[in-house]
Amino acid sequence: MTDTLTIRGGTIVDGTGRTPYEADVAVVGGTIAAIGRGLPKADREIDARGKLVTPGFVDVHTHYDAQATWSNRFSPSSWNGVTTVLIGNCGVGFAPCRPEQRDMLVKLMEGVEDIPEVVLTEGLPWNWQTFPQYLDALDARQYDIDVATQVPHSAVRVYAMGERGANREPATEDDRTLMGRIVAEGLRAGALGFATSRTIAHKTLAGDHIPTLRAAEAELATIGAAMRETGAGWMQVISDFDDAEAEFGILRRVAEGSGRPMTFSLLQREQRPALWRALLDKVAEVNQAGFDMKAQVMGRPIGIMLGFEISQNPFVGRPSWREIANLPFAAKLAKLRTAEFRARLLSEETANPLARQRLNAWERIFPLNDPPDYEPPPEASVAARAEREGRDPQDVVYDMLLEKDGRAILYRPIINYADGTLDTVKLMMEDPNTLIGLGDGGAHVSIICDASTMTHTLTHWVRDRTRGARMNLEWVVRRLTRDNAAALGLHDRGVVAPGYKADINVIDFDRLMVHAPEVLYDLPAGGRRLVQRTEGFDATIVSGVPVYRNGEATGELPGRLVRGAKARRAVAG
Repeated sequence: MTDTLTIRGGTIVDGTGRTPYEADVAVVGGTIAAIGRGLPKADREIDARGKLVTPGFVDVHTHYDAQATWSNRFSPSSWNGVTTVLIGNCGVGFAPCRPEQRDMLVKLMEGVEDIPEVVLTEGLPWNWQTFPQYLDALDARQYDIDVATQVPHSAVRVYAMGERGANREPATEDDRTLMGRIVAEGLRAGALGFATSRTIAHKTLAGDHIPTLRAAEAELATIGAAMRETGAGWMQVISDFDDAEAEFGILRRVAEGSGRPMTFSLLQREQRPALWRALLDKVAEVNQAGFDMKAQVMGRPIGIMLGFEISQNPFVGRPSWREIANLPFAAKLAKLRTAEFRARLLSEETANPLARQRLNAWERIFPLNDPPDYEPPPEASVAARAEREGRDPQDVVYDMLLEKDGRAILYRPIINYADGTLDTVKLMMEDPNTLIGLGDGGAHVSIICDASTMTHTLTHWVRDRTRGARMNLEWVVRRLTRDNAAALGLHDRGVVAPGYKADINVIDFDRLMVHAPEVLYDLPAGGRRLVQRTEGFDATIVSGVPVYRNGEATGELPGRLVRGAKARRAVAG
C-alpha cells in the first residue's frame, strides 16, 4: 500500500522564485502528487499553518565521503534542512583505492579536510577498490537524506600512477588515458561529476602537497575529453588563482574542450580583496561564449573557530603550548588556569608570520554568541574590547577562552570579510553565474563549522541583517534549492510542485535560528567534531518521509545514493 502525506495550510515558497502562496501539499509514494486547498486526508498529516513550506536544500559542497560509510546520518547538514548532499569535492576521497594506497589517502584527507587519522582508520570499512565498488557500498546503506558523489582527482591519480602520482610527477600519455577511463567509469556508474584541487593550502599534516596541485593542462584536458564522451557530470575545481590570467585560461580551455559544466570556489581573500570581481567577469565571458561555468560562493565569511578544546587557538604557535597540546582537556585546562603557565605563554610570540597573522590579529577576532553573529562590527572585536578595558588584547582573549569552563569559542573570519562587512558577499550571491555552497559539512571538524550556512543564509539575508540590505525570501529559497539541484542535473527535486520528489522543509521562520557551535566526541574512536544545532525546522521530509520533527530524528532512513542525473517524475492520474 502506498504511503500518503498531506502538509496542511502552509505558505509555499516553491523554489522557483515565484510569490509565496497558501495551500496544501499532497504526497503519494515519495512524489508530490497535488497542491491545492482541501485535499483529501492522508495516512500522515502535518499542520503547517503559519509556517513556510520549501523544497529541501541541496548542498553542493560537502565532505561526508568517510561519514557516509559508517553513519546513517549526514549531520550537521541534515539538521539544517538539507535533503541532498554532494561529496567528493576538492578532489579528495577514498575511491578508487588499492589496499596499499589506503594510508596515503587517509593522510591526505586528514591534512586537507582536518579529519583525524584515527577516526578514518577506525571508521572506514574499505569494502571497495574501484569507484563503482565504492558506489555499491554506499548504495547498500540507508541514510537520513540523499547523497550524490563526484570522482576525486587525487584518488584517481594515485590509483593510476602509484607513488609517482602522489609525488606530483608529470603524467605520461598512458597515465592520462587511464585516468580518463577511470573517471568515465565512475560517471557511468552514477557519479555526478569530477573534482580536483589546485591550491597550495591542501596538504597532509606532514606538509606534502595534494597530488593534483600542479597537474598539467593536458591531464585535465584528457579527463575532460573522457567526460565529454560520457555526456555526464560537471568539473569541480578549487584553485588559488595566484596567476589569475594563466590559471583561468587553463580552466576555460579545459571546460570548453570537455563541453561539460565547470564550477570553482570563489572567495574574497584578505591579501587580494578585489580578485573575486575579476574572476566573475571572466566567468561571465565564458557563459556569454555559450559554455556553462559557475562560481561557488558562501553566504557568510569562511572563518576558523578558536578555543582551548579544539584544534586552533591564538596560542598554538607558541613554544609553551607544545607542553600541553596533547594533554586530555581537563589536564590542559588545569594547566591553563595556573598563573605561572599563563604568564609564560603570554610572554611568548607566535613565530610563524602566517600563523601570527591568522591567530593574533586581535582586531579580526570576535566572540561567538548564541545565536552567532557572522557579520560582527569592529567594536565587537577583541582589540576593541581590550582598548575599552585598557588591557592587553592577548590577556583579554585568554580570559574569554577560559569562559564556559574553558569551552568558549571565538571566531576569526579569514575569507569573505576583508572589508569588515558582507556587502561583497551579497554581490557574489546576486551574480547570475554563482551557486551558493562551500559549507564543507563533514570536513574541518575541529576548526570550522559551516554546514549551518544553509540555515544562516535564510535567516541572515532575509530576516536578521542590520548592517546592510536584505534579500527576498523566495529568491534566497530558490538559490538554496532549485538552482543547486539543476546545476547538478537533478531536475527531480528542488521545487514544490506536482511531479517533483517530495523533499520538503516545514519551517517556523520566526523561530528559525542557528545556535553557537559545540563540541561532540561522537566520531569513530571517540573523535571530536564541531556541530551546530538549529531551531525552527518543524519537519524535514525526504522522499515523502519525515526524517526530522522539531529538530529530533524520527528514526526513518529514506535517504539513498543518487546515481546519475534525474528528470522530473510523472504524476499518476
